[in-house]
Amino acid sequence: MLRDLKPTDIICGYSVRPGHYDMEGATVVRGGVNFTISSVYATSCTLLLFAPGARTPYVRLPFPESYRVGNTYSMIVFGLEVDKFEYAYSIDGPYDPKKGLIFDKTKYILDPYAKAVTGQSGWGKPQRDQCVYKARVVINDYDWGNFKTKSIPLEELIIYELHVRGFTQDESSGVDNRGTFAGIREKIPYLKELGVNAVELMPIFEFDEMGAHRYFEGQQLYDYWGYNTVGFFAPNTSYESARGHKHHREGTELKELIRDLKTNGIEVILDVVFNHTAEGNELGPFFSFKGIDNSIYYMLTPDGKYYNFSGCGNVLNCNHPIVRNFIKACLRYWVTEYKIDGFRFDLASILGRNEDGTPMDQPPLLKSLAFDPILGNTKLIAEAWDAGGLYQVGSFPSWNRWAEWNGKYRDDMRCFLKGDRNLAWAAAHRLTGSKDLYDPSYRGNCASVNFITCHDGFTLWDMYSYNEKHNLKNGCRQERLRLPHAQPRRRAVSCRR
Repeated sequence: MLRDLKPTDIICGYSVRPGHYDMEGATVVRGGVNFTISSVYATSCTLLLFAPGARTPYVRLPFPESYRVGNTYSMIVFGLEVDKFEYAYSIDGPYDPKKGLIFDKTKYILDPYAKAVTGQSGWGKPQRDQCVYKARVVINDYDWGNFKTKSIPLEELIIYELHVRGFTQDESSGVDNRGTFAGIREKIPYLKELGVNAVELMPIFEFDEMGAHRYFEGQQLYDYWGYNTVGFFAPNTSYESARGHKHHREGTELKELIRDLKTNGIEVILDVVFNHTAEGNELGPFFSFKGIDNSIYYMLTPDGKYYNFSGCGNVLNCNHPIVRNFIKACLRYWVTEYKIDGFRFDLASILGRNEDGTPMDQPPLLKSLAFDPILGNTKLIAEAWDAGGLYQVGSFPSWNRWAEWNGKYRDDMRCFLKGDRNLAWAAAHRLTGSKDLYDPSYRGNCASVNFITCHDGFTLWDMYSYNEKHNLKNGCRQERLRLPHAQPRRRAVSCRR
């Protein structure tokens, strides 16, 4: 039986007590808010509270040493109203870059478990303090009731990949809430008319499209696609419609979209990016994992530099137990709170690398996701390569649970359809499920997710118009398509904007 907890201490005028150590992030509890954060190498941690939109905290609440259990700091702060403050952390610890230790107590550290992130909410509007992010507390009380939908077998899916903003931003979309979650809701009849039964949303986790913006011939270019995650538990605030919702119930508009899609027989798959973060390399910003446990969350070289198998500056150390637990907790959250049906994992081969970067035969992360009971009915789809040369189409560790984007289907079918010779046999294999790649005896009959074009590479029009990419504004002039059996095209960061 839940009992009322009473304050045991007063810090800077606030009534506090030791918190719930197994509740990562900030969670509303009876009478206050529970704040929990973990760091292996930190020597001290301070909770910072800000007025909404403020640049500096109005109070700093250091965690007493007695509030630390193991490597976890936890504190309940009583009397807080969740819509009246934002929060971050200041974390101190050793500074030895060659060992990957770069603690800096002057930095505002974003809670990696934050359910909502502040700092840059209006699309295309730069924040006042670049790369300074704070978090909001979210009340997850959306009433799904007894809402249930039938899971569609993977082999029956017709998946429509879309970008939340790009899908409805043009005036021709005919929607009132262009470029938002609400805008997609208005287009559900159109999606049904197309005959699709699943949408795959390009990254919707909080990201900053202004993080690497630049101008080309007078036109502003953004980090448009969202493959540089800032907050893994938080939906991107700039995808909310103008009318929005109360901040402390952030995510409601997305949940309404998901509910309506599923009610209309359309499943929701999220494109997720766990291979790297927006913190980049040594020259990149410093706002979250770098200030918590840089040497644990990132894959580092022996001299403390960042491995870059992602092509984007850093690589998450996915098979470290702490990072593995973080990723699993994140996926569980999206499945339980948002009813997500599946995930497409960007550059998923990185998720199978050891802490020293070497590929693993049975990666613990991939295996744990395959057998996780909460994710038991969730579709797991791998982009089975990375930017470090690891190419696993047909051989991605699967445990008969993981499906793959079949890059060879894309390449062989393009060659065949544009008239290249001696490809009829390859095309036949691709059209019949690529059994030469996916042995049905241990991969089943639905391991291959077939596609001919996507957000990477050519548009459908360009596939049969050019031999080279023509994304000229992003500098993609020289990269030639290697056919007939193309290895994955390495993605320059500029091509993601």
